[in-house]
Amino acid sequence: MKGFKRYFPAIVGALLSACATVPDGINPVGGFELERYLGLWHEIARLDHSFERGLIKVTAEYSLRADGGVRVLNRGFDPVKNVWKQAEGRAYFAGPRDTGSLKVSFFRPFYGGYNVIELDKGSYSYAMVAGLDRSYLWILARDPAPPAAVVEKLVARARELGFETDKLIFPK
Repeated sequence: MKGFKRYFPAIVGALLSACATVPDGINPVGGFELERYLGLWHEIARLDHSFERGLIKVTAEYSLRADGGVRVLNRGFDPVKNVWKQAEGRAYFAGPRDTGSLKVSFFRPFYGGYNVIELDKGSYSYAMVAGLDRSYLWILARDPAPPAAVVEKLVARARELGFETDKLIFPK
C-alpha cells in the first residue's frame, strides 16, 4: 500500500492528461494523410526527456496495424553503452483522420498526445510534432540531414508557438 500511495498522484495525472492531447493554443495540421506520413523519419531535434537521453541516430518508423492503428517503432543508439535501444508503441487518431492529432502509447493503457503541428504537405519531407504540452517537441525529416533553412524555419515556428527552443537538442 505504501508504494501505491507514492505513485498514486502520477497515475492520476497520467489518466487526466490522457484526455488533453494538444497543448493550449496549438492546432494540429489539417488535411493530414496518414498513408503519406507512414515510413521512416529521422529525428533532427528534440526537447530532452529521460526516455531518449543520450541517444543519437534516433528514428521513428510508422506502419499500419491490423486493427487500423499505427505501429510506432522508435530506435536510437546509445554511444556510451554501445547499444541500440528501441521502443514499440501504438497510435490511434484522437479525432478526425484528416487531422494530425493522435494518441500514442508505449505503456498501455496510458496514452499521450502526438500532434503534427507543422508538415511539408507537398512532399511530407519534414514535420514538427508536439506532445500534450510544450515540454514535448520533435523536429523530424525523411532525410537525416535536411537543408539548414528548413530546420531554421521549424525552430523559428516552434519559438513562435511558445516552445523553449534554446533547450533543443540536435543529436548526431
